Amino acid sequence: MTPKALQLGGIELPVPVVLAPMAGITNAAFRRLAAEQGAGLYVCEMITSRGLVERQAKTLSMLAFDPLEATRSVQLYGVDPRYVGEAVRILVGEFGVDHVDFNFGCPVPKVTRKGGGAALPWKRDLLRAILVEAVRAGAPNGVPITMKTRMGIDSDHLTYLDAGRIAEDVGCAAIALHGRTADQHYSGEADWTSIAALKQRVGIPVLGNGDIWEAADAVRMIDETQCDGVVIGRGCLGRPWLFRDLAAVFTGRPVPEPPPLSEVVGMVRRHGELLAELLGETRGMADLRKHMAWYFKGFTVGGQTRAALGKVSSLSELEVLLGHIDTDQEFPASEIGVPRGRQGSRRRVVLPDGWLDDQHCDFLGADAELDVSGG
Repeated sequence: MTPKALQLGGIELPVPVVLAPMAGITNAAFRRLAAEQGAGLYVCEMITSRGLVERQAKTLSMLAFDPLEATRSVQLYGVDPRYVGEAVRILVGEFGVDHVDFNFGCPVPKVTRKGGGAALPWKRDLLRAILVEAVRAGAPNGVPITMKTRMGIDSDHLTYLDAGRIAEDVGCAAIALHGRTADQHYSGEADWTSIAALKQRVGIPVLGNGDIWEAADAVRMIDETQCDGVVIGRGCLGRPWLFRDLAAVFTGRPVPEPPPLSEVVGMVRRHGELLAELLGETRGMADLRKHMAWYFKGFTVGGQTRAALGKVSSLSELEVLLGHIDTDQEFPASEIGVPRGRQGSRRRVVLPDGWLDDQHCDFLGADAELDVSGG
């Protein structure tokens, strides 16, 4: 594999790595933590076009950026071209956003039952209309528009090749593909051959997503599919050093050994400090709790300490609890290269009545335009 930069419009990424926006995870603190480990593009949690246009308080609060965040990247959810265009103009004009990604891959029932997320690319006219408005709104400031999608609704209703053609036609800077269908959710194995097929079909950069747990997986994906970069989601949960490893492998340096527990504890402490700075100590510690199981998976921590970390409420308490841990432990071999985060099982995608009868639709009802951000 020859290391290569990734070009997204006027944005050049020397390391072709993108952090996938994850609800409740990729806030400014997590993005700063990841950026301290390695280079890449770090995308804000998904926000909704309607929530932004209507100045919904939660949506606006999520548009927080670290002072050192040189490239501001945001993922939008939207099903109404009018909301989408206005939302992009607000992001660029009022928040100085440099890159906007669109979510057409969410498999969650509350989204797909209204025709959004991974269901929407089935309606090609609507997908085109949304992307046209987004590209038009970003063009005056040279802001690149990208989209992320899945292979389709299920194996009988694949959409990714049409979506790639539309994205290229309207001027999107890249398309990211998660090699699963919506009915798979996060179960089974990602189909990387779909990423290769999309790369052969379109002339814009293609980013691969799905089952990248170690830096070696990213190398293998690029070698097998010839994709232009990788999108990292669940693989970095409790493992921000994955970006360090990716930076190494994409710049021709040896991949460091997995960190011992002493270093992991240091990252937990740093994560806590960043969250307290962003959200305040009480809210920051509440946010940190969900990360504890991921950070300490496979390590011997002790049942009482592990339980207490899941209820931590202050930085001082965090420091005391971390002090109880025997940090003289190497990274557990059993946790190398294995899936992290949610997996679940295959299940039927909930869709609007008659959704699959044809692929033509240029407008959805107002209730499909979610007003609450954060996934």
